[in-house]
Amino acid sequence: MKLNCFRSLMGTVSAFAFMTVLLSGCSSNSSDMALTDNPTAPAIASSNSSAPAPSAGVPDDAARFHVGDTVTVTLSGLPETETPPPHQEPIKEDGTITMPEIGKIMAVGKTAGELQNAIHDAYVPQFYTHLTVAVNIGDRVYYVRGEVKSPDRLMYVGEVTVTKAIASAGDFTDFANRKAVILIRSNGQHIKVNCKKVLKGEAADPQVYPGDQILVPRTIW
Repeated sequence: MKLNCFRSLMGTVSAFAFMTVLLSGCSSNSSDMALTDNPTAPAIASSNSSAPAPSAGVPDDAARFHVGDTVTVTLSGLPETETPPPHQEPIKEDGTITMPEIGKIMAVGKTAGELQNAIHDAYVPQFYTHLTVAVNIGDRVYYVRGEVKSPDRLMYVGEVTVTKAIASAGDFTDFANRKAVILIRSNGQHIKVNCKKVLKGEAADPQVYPGDQILVPRTIW
């Protein structure tokens, strides 16, 4: 009888041990599956890494040419008698500059390197066999004058509208005529802007380009 009790006890212990191992294995597998199947895990690991974002190194808007930018194009690598003088020109409203012999070249939206390549390919091999092109840009500024708190020449560092430009100049003074702001393009075009309507969403807020001027007049009241 004692032998039978001992065997029964050993069987119970063995069964308990087996179930413990089985449950432990199932818990481990469940945890492994959760890590493997979790679709957000790679994204979390990626966001914590030091690798650059996919857009790193891609030129932003401020690095690309805009209407009004003054561009200087220098051609070299030619015989001295064929080397033209540097060509300097502000980018026109249609986004182009006009080069000798080849005519209009689209400049807006391009980086300096992209514009150099476009000019090179327009000249070679139709006009020259070998050519080096260098493109440089002048200071990129716009002006806010009149009834603003800090009238000044401001650096153009990216897209800006009339109301944002005025805000950058300290905003309107108490004497500003907000209904008759004048945007003067670098080509002489005048655009009247009713900033009160703009801020209410009732009128468009024009883009400001390098070389433009914003004039805020004084109210007569």
